[in-house]
Amino acid sequence: MIGSREFSWGERTYLMGVLNVTPDSFSGDGTGDDVEAALQHALRMRDDGADFIDVGGESTRPGSEEVPAEEEMRRVLPVIERLAAGIEVPISIDTYKATVARAALEAGASLVNDVHGFRREPETARVAAEHGVPAVAMHNQRGRPFRDTIGDIAEGLLESLRIAREQGLAEEQVIVDPGFNFGWTEEQALEMLRRLRELQVVGRPLLIGTSRKSTIGKVLGDLPVEERVEGTAATVAIAIANGADIVRVHDVKEMARVARMADAIVRGWPRPA
Repeated sequence: MIGSREFSWGERTYLMGVLNVTPDSFSGDGTGDDVEAALQHALRMRDDGADFIDVGGESTRPGSEEVPAEEEMRRVLPVIERLAAGIEVPISIDTYKATVARAALEAGASLVNDVHGFRREPETARVAAEHGVPAVAMHNQRGRPFRDTIGDIAEGLLESLRIAREQGLAEEQVIVDPGFNFGWTEEQALEMLRRLRELQVVGRPLLIGTSRKSTIGKVLGDLPVEERVEGTAATVAIAIANGADIVRVHDVKEMARVARMADAIVRGWPRPA
């Protein structure tokens, strides 16, 4: 269970809709301080097929400045409170900071999405455990030595699982993310997608976020962010074919259709009643 919903991994692909409440989102869709705009965007994503709404108050684009926890909470908490009161889709808080995670869960979030996989702040895993919610642990390659793409990811994710256990969060409560574009060259990011199924050795549900990322822009001739929907669709379909359980996306309506078609091919169609 995540929030009030039960998720059956392997039956279909779930969609996580991105809700940036930042003024400097790389994708250009941040709502800033406009809580009403954020709420309306979340409702549209729900109606378009999002199974989660992932609320983030700090940009993770390369070179972005870190935001103090107090400012991050100022951005995300009013939005989470409004969403929790008016939307039944589980709300995820996109943060690595334990203080932000705790406040967001108390405001109504039911999933923690940590882009550092508990390696920056191990207490974030403890916060999730204390609140009885799952967490996404992402492998972040930025600043780490490279040896082998899948090997480095698997090693990092296993370390995140070790930290989770140490902090009291059961492995069964952890979803893993290989960290597409977080410290990888374009060639390595594409290799990650090709070899994604190898990460099933970690034994946990797999989330991947390729949406609008710079690798797509580079491959397609330096396309700007707003023109990367077709490239995103290709990466989402390949990810599903290679074992992804959740895809984190900006363009929910379009990617819900891609996921539905990919699922029909990969998992069979029509689905059993």
